[in-house]
Amino acid sequence: MTSIRIVNLEKKFGDLVALSDINLEIRPGEFFTLLGPSGCGKTTLLRTIAGFYKQDKGDVYLGDELVNSIPAYKRNTGMVFQNYAVFPHMTVYENVAYGLKVRRLPKKEIDERVKAALKNVHLTGYEDRTPDKLSGGQQQRVGLARAMAIEPRVLLFDEPLSNLDAKLRVEMREEIRSVQKKLGITAIYVTHDQEEALVISDRIAVVNFGKIQQVGEPWEIYKNPKNLFVATFVGKINTVDVALGELLADGLRQATFRGVTFLVPSAGTEGKSEATLAFRPEDIQETEDLGSTNKVVGQVESVSFLGSTARVTLKFEDTAIVFDRHCPKEEDIPAIGETLQVCIPPSACLLFDKQSGERLGAGGER
Repeated sequence: MTSIRIVNLEKKFGDLVALSDINLEIRPGEFFTLLGPSGCGKTTLLRTIAGFYKQDKGDVYLGDELVNSIPAYKRNTGMVFQNYAVFPHMTVYENVAYGLKVRRLPKKEIDERVKAALKNVHLTGYEDRTPDKLSGGQQQRVGLARAMAIEPRVLLFDEPLSNLDAKLRVEMREEIRSVQKKLGITAIYVTHDQEEALVISDRIAVVNFGKIQQVGEPWEIYKNPKNLFVATFVGKINTVDVALGELLADGLRQATFRGVTFLVPSAGTEGKSEATLAFRPEDIQETEDLGSTNKVVGQVESVSFLGSTARVTLKFEDTAIVFDRHCPKEEDIPAIGETLQVCIPPSACLLFDKQSGERLGAGGER
């Protein structure tokens, strides 16, 4: 298994800085995801690791080997592309064998490797089919098998599931994760799909404007975002700007929004008079207790039924917040205009600097 180390990496396209001050350490055998919006630099970083792009500054190590001057075809990485990149005039067998033939391996070894790779992606028996006889998911499996057959040090995935329908994406991400763990190959996976990243990854690097915003395990990225960008990009979250007031006991502080008073964690707010308050829909609790802490009363503006949850948009003080009703029955769906009372536990409140967007303190018990 191979580690990957990226040190002070920078990449420009003309005057455009695509990557800036990238430092990452990816552990041997890890499934590591680069997550971010379109154009943020994640694919540029992947292609620089593969050797398709040459960085303007910094170093890339595969294991202990500095690969800056090593061309892509000698880095022994396997790439799985978004558009499958299978050869339409070749059979499944020929597609998977292509990289092995380029390496001039013995015919017997090529045959053994192709059969093993096809078995790993459940395509045994499809050897003689051409790509036009395969579904999108099967074509992506051929791409995965071809990448694995060369026995690469690292597997690189460039948004490999974005062309598939929702059901097939779920099936294929489980397949990719299973194969990667079975073989123990270090993998880097590029996606803009937050749910996909949370499900498939050992760790995630959130990227924006060519910089790493945060690196952590999925739980940490979601529950303890380092800045407001990570909080708002990874999952749904409510945000309101608040004025910070009196410091209270038990590590709490008053915060007000248009006459509504909240109790929020005080850690990190010292010397601050304002902040952005954020909280997740699933953390909001419905209550009939008039004395509830962080109580909000509003009218139902809209309801979205999502199967396992009903996502309710509540309007109060000219502001909309959303919360979730879990496992709803038909009679649990509130009517538009209905008045509801909810509360936000102080431990669910996240605070961010209003100017920089950086996290204030560590928040409550997340």
